[in-house]
Parts: sequence; structure tokens; C-alpha cells
Amino acid sequence: MRIVLNIIWLIFGGLWLALGYFLAGVVMCILIITIPFGIAAFRIGVYALWPFGKTVVNKPTSGLGSLIGNVIWLVLAGIWLAIGHVVSAIAMAITIIGIPLAVANLKMVPISLMPLGKDIVDVDAVPAYPGGAQG
Repeated sequence: MRIVLNIIWLIFGGLWLALGYFLAGVVMCILIITIPFGIAAFRIGVYALWPFGKTVVNKPTSGLGSLIGNVIWLVLAGIWLAIGHVVSAIAMAITIIGIPLAVANLKMVPISLMPLGKDIVDVDAVPAYPGGAQG
């Protein structure tokens, strides 16, 4: 079922959302100081391509640097990517088949707003992961 949902997701919005993340990553990598934001954008862009079967967990080693970086990310790119997820979720929720995709879109809003200090892992690996599930 995950494969079917991922294929439908990719066709009906995942590709465009991932391209938004990849564009943000390229822009962030242009300046040396924002390269960590670019890496985070590329990581989330891959997650936006194929989200079912993956989950977001907190990194146990994240600290104040992640918090400061997340505030900068929020201003530079996070709010625009989150708006993209909300708009896409509204469009997907119009049909009954699109409702699980809309829910997945809304679950991606928190990581689009604050990506630093998070890891994207397989759903099956969550109990063994030291940071635990985000929720």
C-alpha cells in the first residue's frame, strides 16, 4: 500500500514539492554560511518525493545551534515551503482518494518549518532509534 500511495503522491504533488525543496537547497548552497540549510533542504526534498514508509524523529544531539538555525530557516525558506504544503493539502483533500495524501502533506509542515535537529528514518526503525518518534 505504501508503494501505491507514494506513486499517487509523486504524480499529484510530490514532485512539485520536492522541486521546491531542491530549489531552496540550491539557493541556500550559493552562500557558504547557509550550506547546512541547503543540505537540510535536499534531505527533506528526497523525503517529499517518497514520504510513505518514512517518519521524522528528533536527533538526540541537537541543541541551541539547531534552534537558532531553525529560526533563520523559517525566515528564509520555511514559511514558503509550509505554505506550499498547506495549499497542496487543500487541493488533495478535495477527493476521497486524496485525503491520506493531504494528511501526509500536513504532517510535513513541521519539518518544513524547522528541519534542523530532525532525522528522517524508516517507519520500521523507529523503536530502535535513540531519538524516538516525533509524533
